[in-house]
Amino acid sequence: MMEPNLTITSQSELAEAIFRETGQNVNLCYQCRKCAAGCPVSYAMDYTPSQLIHAIRLGMDDLVLNSKTAWLCATCETCTTRCPQEVDIAKVMDTVKIIALRRGVKPAVPQVASFYKATLANVKKCGRMFELGMIMGLKLRTFDFFKDAGLGMKMFKKGKLKMIPSFTGAWTTWKIFRRVKNFEKKNRNA
Repeated sequence: MMEPNLTITSQSELAEAIFRETGQNVNLCYQCRKCAAGCPVSYAMDYTPSQLIHAIRLGMDDLVLNSKTAWLCATCETCTTRCPQEVDIAKVMDTVKIIALRRGVKPAVPQVASFYKATLANVKKCGRMFELGMIMGLKLRTFDFFKDAGLGMKMFKKGKLKMIPSFTGAWTTWKIFRRVKNFEKKNRNA
């Protein structure tokens, strides 16, 4: 009996890169569109998740990497749970963002990239989320100092924004960041 051929056949460099990074084979998608039907933010995307997966499969790498879809993905994993082929679409979207940044493609929604960077820097520095510090970091990245200022004042008055970060568990978080950095360095040199 012959073994089935489980290799990826794709015209897309991006599909190959996604498979190498995540093990997710976008060629399994047969366009049932369950992912798009369940996506809570597809209304704001330029392409639905199923359209973006199809574009990846067709080798339309520039369209995919310059699309807003991956940047607007909420990573709620609704698409992933609905996929009958068990393609982790949320993981694919994250990987598309990572690959776009590696290739020097500017984020299609720069505010989202700024939010990610501010949040990660905040957690890295404080060991956990310090909301006021994250907001300040985001405002410094986007230069949008007064947007949502009224809401911020309401939150502050209700005690929802602490003035001083809690460093509880920070040492553990710092160790995790150090391990990831060493892992990335080792894999980059391999």
